[in-house]
Amino acid sequence: MKSRQKTALEKLLSQSFPIFKWVMTLLLILSLTSCTEKAGTQEVSIDSQKTASQISQVCRQFSETAPPEVIQELRPILELHQPLVTIMTPTADEVIEDNTITVRFQVKDLPIFKDPQWQLGPHVHVIIDNEPYIAVYDLNQPLVLSDLSVGTHTLRVFASRPWHESFKNEGAYAQIRFHIFTKTDDNNPASNLPLLTYSSPNASYGAEPIMLDFYLTNAPLRIAAEDNPDDTISNWRIRCTINGESFILDRWQSVYLKGFTPGKNWVKLEFLDNQGNPVKNVFNSTARLIKYEPKGKDSLSRIVRGELTANEVRGIVDPNYTTKIPVTKPTPTVTPKVEVSPTPQPQVEKPPTPETEVSPTPQPQVGKPPTPEIEVSPTPQPQVEKPPTPEIEVSPTPQIQPAPEPQETPSPIESIQKDQSKLEKTGLR
Repeated sequence: MKSRQKTALEKLLSQSFPIFKWVMTLLLILSLTSCTEKAGTQEVSIDSQKTASQISQVCRQFSETAPPEVIQELRPILELHQPLVTIMTPTADEVIEDNTITVRFQVKDLPIFKDPQWQLGPHVHVIIDNEPYIAVYDLNQPLVLSDLSVGTHTLRVFASRPWHESFKNEGAYAQIRFHIFTKTDDNNPASNLPLLTYSSPNASYGAEPIMLDFYLTNAPLRIAAEDNPDDTISNWRIRCTINGESFILDRWQSVYLKGFTPGKNWVKLEFLDNQGNPVKNVFNSTARLIKYEPKGKDSLSRIVRGELTANEVRGIVDPNYTTKIPVTKPTPTVTPKVEVSPTPQPQVEKPPTPETEVSPTPQPQVGKPPTPEIEVSPTPQPQVEKPPTPEIEVSPTPQIQPAPEPQETPSPIESIQKDQSKLEKTGLR
């Protein structure tokens, strides 16, 4: 009897041990971080809002929030693109006899440009080894990397949206390994292990929420991994630690967070396996120092705060949209003002013109100069007082005066005779 009970007890323990082991493993994973709730979604839904509230309750400083409204409106425009990124130079495993290299890229199915007004646009993130990314907006100009150390280097490139969110479609990421003078074991990730590429946050920010973004390579899909019980990374996770507080991401999506301290903040990302242990591969544990300065004046900060509308900044996702901006602006503001302004103009400008025409009437008062009298000559013509015509009529009268002049011809004879008579009287003769 006792042997039967003992056999039954052993059978029960053997059946329940896998369940007990699974429960203990789950508890171990949950005890790894101080903030162990899930935060991996950027979709505006009931589930995402519930997850964000759980994070805010557990984490004293950080909470997940929905993406800014302008980004939500602009994001679908770029969903039509499935970019394909190719590294043209250098080539894979190339040994370069110089510590300065020229990098060239090719991107298909995505326009790469920078809007001249807002200084944002689709671009590529270029990461040499595990340094912060370099944003490239012009593929016609090669990227020059100088002062590289001797040995092996890894170049990672992926397409990015204007707000630095990576495209996660197949082909949007490219990676090569090259060597400066010689090969070494540094900066050489294993190709058979998952690889975590840190993208954002990076550098400085002027508004919250701040986006957390990363890229994954060789990470198995969860649905396919569940069919393989020997796979130790089928239930992978990303542990994020900010200023000493940690939480777990279980989905490959961007996350928007609030709670950053003005000034310097540090962010660390780690790739974990099923048991919550870091997967030992180069670059799978990366930390960055960022700076948060509220009330930033850059375009991205203004977009995050909602100071700019989606229509105003649509040029950062559509390079041809700039031609539509001048058409929309003048219609509500300029045209009504121009239509009202001409109506008073004829009332004010035309009446003064007759007043200037009346002004010549006082000009005849300045009668001293002869020129204005000639101009006013039509008016004084009826006064035939000073015209020269009557002088012409008087001119014949002096022409008649010559008639007595012939009578004067005998007058000298008479005068002579008179003179002679005078002489005779005087006795001079």
